[in-house]
Parts: sequence; C-alpha cells; structure tokens
Amino acid sequence: MRHPASYRDSAFLIRTPHRIEIPHSASSVKIPSVEPIRSVQWSPDGTSLRIIDQRRLPLDFVELDLKTVDEIRDAIATLAVRGAPAIGVAAAIGLVASLLEFESESPVLFRARLQAHAAVLSSARPTAVNLSWAMSRMTARANSALTTSTSELIAALRTEASDILTEDRAMCESIGAHGLQFVADGARILTHCNAGALATAGIGTALAPVYLAQRDGRHVSVFANETRPLLQGSRLTAWELSRAGIPVTILTDGMAASLMRAGEIDVVLVGADRVAANGDTANKIGTYAVAVAARHHGVPFYVCAPWSTIDRATPHGGAIAIEHRHADEVRFAGGGAIAPAGAAVRNPAFDITPAELITGVITDKGVYRAPYSFTYEMRSRD
Repeated sequence: MRHPASYRDSAFLIRTPHRIEIPHSASSVKIPSVEPIRSVQWSPDGTSLRIIDQRRLPLDFVELDLKTVDEIRDAIATLAVRGAPAIGVAAAIGLVASLLEFESESPVLFRARLQAHAAVLSSARPTAVNLSWAMSRMTARANSALTTSTSELIAALRTEASDILTEDRAMCESIGAHGLQFVADGARILTHCNAGALATAGIGTALAPVYLAQRDGRHVSVFANETRPLLQGSRLTAWELSRAGIPVTILTDGMAASLMRAGEIDVVLVGADRVAANGDTANKIGTYAVAVAARHHGVPFYVCAPWSTIDRATPHGGAIAIEHRHADEVRFAGGGAIAPAGAAVRNPAFDITPAELITGVITDKGVYRAPYSFTYEMRSRD
C-alpha cells in the first residue's frame, strides 16, 4: 500500500530509516548521557533551524538543519519536532532561517514575504497555541521595527527568535521550581505523552519538576503511558528519562487506572497544548481518561504549561480546535498493518480535560487553582 508522503517518514508509523529524506545536513551520533537534550536550537552557523528528528527516536538520534519554510512546516506537521513550546520556538527560529535568502529584497516585499511565511508555519498544527503565539510575536516585532533596511529587520527578528528560545529554557526551570513541591522524595509520578526536554527548548514542562527533584537528590520514579497511536510516551519519554538515569516504567494506555486503584501512583503530571480561560485543557488524546481515573481514585492531577500556552481569548474547551490526523497513524505500526484496510478510524490528536478534574495548573508564573483566573494578580498562591 502506498502511504501519503507526509506520513511516510515517521520512524514509528513506517520504519524506513534508509529512505528518509534528510533536508540539508544531518548527523547521527551516540549521545553521552551527561549532555542536555537540545530538541530545538539554532544551527552552529546561525543560518538554519536545528532539531532532533523525533520520528527516528528511540532507534536513531538524528539532527536536521532546516532552512526553507516548506521543510520547517513539514517537520512540525509530521512531528519531527513536537510539543507545544518546542514548535513555537522552532517556528520562530525557522521563520528567520527561511527568510535569510531574501535579504536583498526591498523592505516592502520582504515584509509581505514574512507575513506569508508566518501564515504557512501557523497553519502546520491548529491546536497548540504556542505556534500561533510565536508567529504573532515575530510579526509584531517586525511591525514595530522602525527601519527601512531589510538586513536590520532580519537582525531584529533574529534577536526576537533568540529571546523566545532563551525564555523557553528559563520557563522550564520556573515550572520545575513551582512544581517541585508536589514531587516528594519517593514519589511515583504518572505522565502521558511527552512533556519533557524533547517537547521544549529546555528541561520540559511536566517533567521539569521531575528533573529538579533528581537535581535536589530526591529519589523519584515515573510511569509513562505509551500514548497511542504514535507512542510518544514509550518512544520519547522513556528514552529521555532513561538517559537521565530516572527510573521509568512504560504502561499501556489502559493500565493507569489499575495502578491508581492499587495505590501505586502518587501524582499525575501532564503537559498542555492549550489551556482555555476557564482552565479546560487540550492535551494529547488519552489525557482526559487519565484525569477521570485520577479524580475517582483521589490522585492529584496537575497540568504543567508555560504562560504562552494559556489562551485567555478562548473561553472554554469547547472552543478549542482539535487537530485530526491521518488514519494510517492508527492503521499501521512498525511498518505493518495492524487494522483491516477498510476499517473506519478516528484519530484526534488531542482531547479536552475539563477544569473541574484538574487539581492545579503549574505555570512559570505560579500555581493556579480553581476557579481559574489567569492573571498575575489574582492567581491562587501556594
């Protein structure tokens, strides 16, 4: 069966490591465990977006240097780079990289091209608010730049993208610091999908308190839901925690409730792709079921998200657009069919967890609790 090109290159969906087309330069290396994960960054020469190709993990570690707007949009759409904060950073750096070859254009033409490239990147994935947030911030910076020089405009955009990158790393540390109080020595943490270093430019969101607990000398362990259909939990979360020396156990997606019933889970930490004004949260499909089970068994359930993921313009979860992905992500695994060819498939990438099931939202600005009012002045302090 011939598969759509945009899904053909997924290492999990269809494992074809010898046929993957690597844009520009790529390197395959063994990573020393002492090195931090840099899932998204500038290339060393500053002309490209460098990402870890997460479609290839955990079998191969490959870095891609991307320059064109189509390459960068495709990397976001096919989950070569993923996680709401990471794709925001990737889009900001990628926007600049995609514009460098047009430095000789007039400022008027260049500004029009900037808007067009930003629109292309914003359309790559609709649910993660960080993507549109980053593009709005970059275009606002361009609009506020009082210059008639295209090269000066590019320099301003480069600075803005670098600021977004730096702020994201600091945001992760701040979320970790605010969330550390919920991760006691000996804590057994359940997480869903991947909201760690691979999903950000820093140490992650949901896994940031875990990394800080380890840094503090606390002995913690993590249960990672495998997270069907693309197994971001087993492929990515287990990979990055293992290399960091943090004990991790992979669960099938239907297993968590049984462990909660047995008293083996102390706290749930998950990430978010968008948090509405009332606290309703969009996250990887399956998060809602985990939240229901956690509430039933009295297990605290925390959402960890940067301030840029809080969408105060969206009143509730029902107003969040949910991305639906290709059916072949469900029909195929490891290069082979696991479902009848004619079977109907639903493949929403996200679900909505109602605010009433969320114990608290841990942000880089502090911990918020119901009733949710996401302002610095009105947040509930712990």
